[in-house]
Amino acid sequence: MELLTALIRAFAVGGFLCAVAQIFIDRTRLTPARILTGYVVTGVLLGALGLYKPLVDFAGAGATVPLTGFGYLISEGVRKAVEERGLIGALTGPLTAASGGIAAALGAGVLASLFFDSRAKD
Repeated sequence: MELLTALIRAFAVGGFLCAVAQIFIDRTRLTPARILTGYVVTGVLLGALGLYKPLVDFAGAGATVPLTGFGYLISEGVRKAVEERGLIGALTGPLTAASGGIAAALGAGVLASLFFDSRAKD
């Protein structure tokens, strides 16, 4: 039952974040790229202010998988690296914290390029 509750919370929060982005796409003149960038910046700001951590604790992957979660990851990486290394940690922290995800994305991109041809849309 505990697993089901966690899944429902993750689905509800992640679905809400995606629905808000879709509303922005449908109702405003903002491009998807600007909305996605806004989500990352919002995650960084909320993470830096300590407001995103309770949402992560509540929703788990529903809060960490969307792009706001990537912003939160960056802010946490900066916070930890600054505590350990000082001001230079502000530069190294985000890269260290997100290196696993970045490496996975690059690896998936390389694999996809081996199996599929890219071409312009008609």
